[in-house]
Parts: sequence; structure tokens; C-alpha cells
Amino acid sequence: MTTLARAPRRLESYVCGSWTAGAKEGQPLLDAATGETVALIDSTGLDFAAALAYGREVVGPKLRALSFHERAGLLKALGTALMERKEEFYAESFHTGATRADGWVDIEGGIGTMLSYASKGRRELPNTRVLIDGPVEPLSRDNSFSAQHILTPLQGVAVHINAFNFPVWGMLEKVAPALLAGVPCVVKPASQTAYLTELVVRRIVETGLLPEGALQLISGSVGDLLDHVTGQDVVTFTGSAGTGRKLKAHPAVVANSVRFTMEADSLNASILGPDAVPGTPEFDLFVKEVVREMTVKAGQKCTAIRRVIAPRAHVQALVEALRGRLDRTAVGLPAEEGIRMGPLASLGQREEVRARIRELQADAEIVAGDPDDVRVASGDAEKGAFLNPVLLYADRPFEAAAVHDVEAFGPVSTVLPYDTLDEAVALARKGKGSLVASVFTDDPAVAEEVAIGTAPFHGRVLIGNRASAKSSTGHGSPLAGLVHGGPGRAGGGEELGGMRGVTHYMQRTAVQGAPRLLSAVTGRWIEGAEVQQGIHPFRKSLAKLKIGDQLVTERRTVTQDDVEHFAHFTGDTFYAHMNEEAAKANPFFDGRVAHGYLIASFAAGLFVDPAPGPVLANYGVDNLRFLTPVYFGDSLQVRLTCKEINPRATAEHGEVRWDCQVTNQNDAVVAQYDVLTMVAKDWPQA
Repeated sequence: MTTLARAPRRLESYVCGSWTAGAKEGQPLLDAATGETVALIDSTGLDFAAALAYGREVVGPKLRALSFHERAGLLKALGTALMERKEEFYAESFHTGATRADGWVDIEGGIGTMLSYASKGRRELPNTRVLIDGPVEPLSRDNSFSAQHILTPLQGVAVHINAFNFPVWGMLEKVAPALLAGVPCVVKPASQTAYLTELVVRRIVETGLLPEGALQLISGSVGDLLDHVTGQDVVTFTGSAGTGRKLKAHPAVVANSVRFTMEADSLNASILGPDAVPGTPEFDLFVKEVVREMTVKAGQKCTAIRRVIAPRAHVQALVEALRGRLDRTAVGLPAEEGIRMGPLASLGQREEVRARIRELQADAEIVAGDPDDVRVASGDAEKGAFLNPVLLYADRPFEAAAVHDVEAFGPVSTVLPYDTLDEAVALARKGKGSLVASVFTDDPAVAEEVAIGTAPFHGRVLIGNRASAKSSTGHGSPLAGLVHGGPGRAGGGEELGGMRGVTHYMQRTAVQGAPRLLSAVTGRWIEGAEVQQGIHPFRKSLAKLKIGDQLVTERRTVTQDDVEHFAHFTGDTFYAHMNEEAAKANPFFDGRVAHGYLIASFAAGLFVDPAPGPVLANYGVDNLRFLTPVYFGDSLQVRLTCKEINPRATAEHGEVRWDCQVTNQNDAVVAQYDVLTMVAKDWPQA
């Protein structure tokens, strides 16, 4: 299969709610495999200040008016719509040099990340517009003055400046958490592969799912865009460390303390454990992973393995195994079946990689592949940006400065021998901060030493072994639930990480005041806020239930027979419940005590309304603590207060959190916890 020639299309920017072409003809963008012109790109004449203002003033309020669940619903619908159009994206992706497998990582990986955030948003976030961050901080003894940290969306725009290697994933993995937070986005893709990003944005706009302008696109230079950022804006950058430092030092970014996240150069390392000798599953997995990381996206991945750290005794076997697999890697036209690796993104990128290889040769020798003798299974080796995988070896790794400083952003890795595990960890650290490290071992002690030793220098550490071989996502795969970023030369930033990525676009604020007013701000009842008593709150549907609805129960006395029956019925005959002498010897008790779970069970018996009603199910408790021992003869009373109401947007029920406080006859709190229930939105006569 080969791609069909077509007339170059002129890329447009989508700003202020409309598609706009640049004032000039534009820079030609070439097919990575054939050298033919795919598109023309130019952003001359765009009003970048107006684009930012449009996002802040027109779009931002619309997004912030939606709840987290409503935004998550938009992401789900959008991800589903994009997945239906994926074949069109794959066809365009071939021009970037990506094979079908490479495109899967970029296209379906990007859409999958958006869908993951949609799912996590519905599961992990409340159906509100404000997030509560941490517990209430009491500031007075009488509960008349308290504080609560909250998170609210920034009232600016998230400016995403992306790299060429992942034109889809690079956009969607940043856009998803920003939109979920309620912040509109301006995306500036790298020009080399911007035609694929522009196509995806066109399809997003055509769906009409997002508020108009929630996603804006700049096809071409950003011009004076950064001159107009404010303290409410966010800038994220993926690319070279040099460019990133320039942007981070931009006067407006510095003057306005603009949040700036950078993902830059990364000399990621993978370590072969001393136990992973040739013939073990870990050795074979290591070889497979190194080759995969060298060849996927032609090694143009920020997470690719650049330094291969292995026991000196096994280096020869490792190099031979790697060489054998690399020699069988079919390089050619990415759309053709059987092609394992396509070209680099451009001829210029190929020359850049060749130059970096020459720098590496100052300290290392090439042991597989020839960067100047390109051999392809299909295509023209001169017109296309093809490059065979290149493996180097540095026999004195601690003296090989270039290996730890120079990143050849292509199918290039260097093998480094070590004599002790301490040396392996030290070599990994010489990368001065990377996105990811990995270790392949089946020895727990090796896993512990390497993970703890490398963690301060890396954003992620993967441990590979035979047990996780089939399920592992591999060294180079960032995941929506895990942080993506790294310290030092990797940029010092964090992306993704589940809700961590969402809160990056939000402001944490400590709100202080009377509990009644704090409750109004947060939508959650806190100690000292107003309560309402009367109808049993379990008889109320969500339509009638209010924050602060409260029930104070009758009392129940705990007897010795109760405790012994519970012990024998459950099998929990722990000595503190059954042996008076042993219980008294315990420093926490004065004698035999009731089971904590008996207290919770009695509490439920006191507050539950048994008749069918709007409370559909109890699905758990949070923060359960037993605070005061309960002895025979103590009487228990429950105060149950509606703490938080969280209706589900796509169901006929919602989640209700209840504050449950159990006290004894002396008003001492013996147990405190949150009860979680599912409650119907409507119920006859409720």
C-alpha cells in the first residue's frame, strides 16, 4: 500500500471562532518518506492578543459554568467522535513518517488519553465546579472559625506549544486535563507535522461538541503571543531544552509568574539487572524493549531508551542480540505492510541525528548500523528521511561525557557496561534528570535498590520482569494516570498524573470564615455549619435533600452479651474483647472493650430507616476512625448529617456523603466516619 499524491493544502489557524489563513503563501511541509509537499503553513497577520482575550472573556466563562461531570461528558463524546474518524487520521499520519503501529501510539493513544480523563473525571471528581483540597482546618475551639482549601479554574488560557513527534497525542494529552479543569486552550503544534494536528482540530470543531473557541489552533509561528500572557494563563512546552529555556525566560512569563511546564531533552536509561543473565526471560524482555524503543516512531520519542546499561560480563551477548534484531528491522515507506520503521520527520531531522551521532563517536564506537549507508526495503533512501537504527558502545562509561550529554533524537542508543549495581545507578543519574528509567530484573533487592536510587532523577521508573511481561505497557508509554515529566534537563515539569494534571490548571486557595459561610462556598457541610432536623433524611430524594439535613438517634447500651455474641458470630475473638486481664494489660484499655465494627454496626442500626425509599444502597465508608474505647454499659448515640450531594449527570441517582459521629453517654466521640450512599433523584412521596 502506498499513499496517493495530492495537491498541497494550505493550513489555517482556528482563532476567535473562525478558520483563518495566514497572509503569506506559507512554508512548504514535506512528506517525510517521499519529500513531496504535503501542506503550506503560515500564521502571518493573526491577532494573537485577540485570540487570548477571546479565550479568557468569551470561552472561559462558558467552560467554568459547566460542572466537572459535564466537562467529562464532553470529553467522552469528543473522544468517541474522534475514534470514529481515526482512519482519516492514520492516512494523514503516514506523511509524518509514522507506520501504522507508530500512528496507533499517537492517534489512538491520544484519543484514549482523552477518554481516560473523561472516565476519571466522572469517577474521581464531584459533579460541582469547585474542588475541595484536603480536610477542614479548625481555627477556633468552638468551631466558629475554620478554613478550607479549595481549587478553582484559572480564568485564563492554556497555551500548549508542542513538538513534532506526536501531533495528536501531544495535543490531546494536554487539552484533556485543561478542558476538564475548565480552562480553554490555544494549541501551537510544531510546523513539521502540523497538518495532522490541523486535521484533528478541524474534525473537533465540526463536531460542535465543545463551546466554540474552547480549542484554538495556531498553524505557524506564535508571533507575539507570549507578550500577552497573564498570571491567569498557563504555558506548556514540549521540545528542546534550549527553546524551552528561552520561552520560560520570556519577560511576560517572568513578570506575571505564568505557570510554565516544560518537557525537554531526556537521556532515558534502561538497566539490565545482574540477575538477568542471557537465557533468562528478563534478558530477552530487555533486548525486545530496547529494540522497540529504538525503532518505534524511528526513535523520535522523548521517552526512548538512549542509554542501555548492562553488566559488563553480559555486554557482548547483549550487543549480539540487539544487533541481530536491529538488522532484521525493515525500514521503508510507512504505509506499506511489513515495514517496521519509517523515516525521521524530515531530511533536516536526519542530518541533525547524524551530527549528534558524530558527537557520540567521540566516546563510543558504532557496533550496529551505519548512519551514512542507508538501506531501505522500500522508498528512496535519498528523498526520504530514512536512517537505519544505530547502536553504539562506550567501554568507559564514566569517562564518556558525550553519551550523558548528547541526545540523538532518532533510532540511536548507546550500550554502557557496569561492574556493580551502584555503578549502574550512578550511570543512570548522569543523565542529569530524565523522563523515565527502567530496570529489568526478577530480584526484589535489585528492583528496590535501582528504583529508590534512580527515582530522584526521574519522573517515572518501570520495573520489568517475567510476571508483568504480558500486561506491562513498557518503558516508553506515558499513561493518563501517571505523571509524565522529569527533573533537571528533562524540564522539571509534570503532565498527566490523573487529577494532578487537572489541578495544574486550577488555583489552590485557603478560604477562612464561619462554617456556615464556608459550607456555602464549598457545597459541603462542615462542623459548626447550620443543620435542619425533622423528617428522617433517608426519606428524602435528591430533589428534597439539603446539605445539613440531620438526624440525631436514640441511644443503645452496649452489653457484655452483645460483645461476646458479635465475637463468636464473626469469629473476631481478639483478646481485648474477650479477656479482661489481657485487655487491662493493654496500654489503650481499662478492660474489655467492644469491637470497632460492632460500634459501626450498632450505629447503622440506629440511623437506618428500614422501609424502601430513595436511599438505594450503601457503597462504603471513608475515613473510619475509632477514637474512644467503648466498655460494657456505655450507651451510643449517632448524629448523621448530610455532608455532600453529588448527582450523577447520566443516571437517575446520585451519591450522598453523610457525616456520621458516634458518641457515648459522656458526649465523647467514639467513632467518626463518612457514610456513602446512592440516593434516587426522585421518589414517590419523598
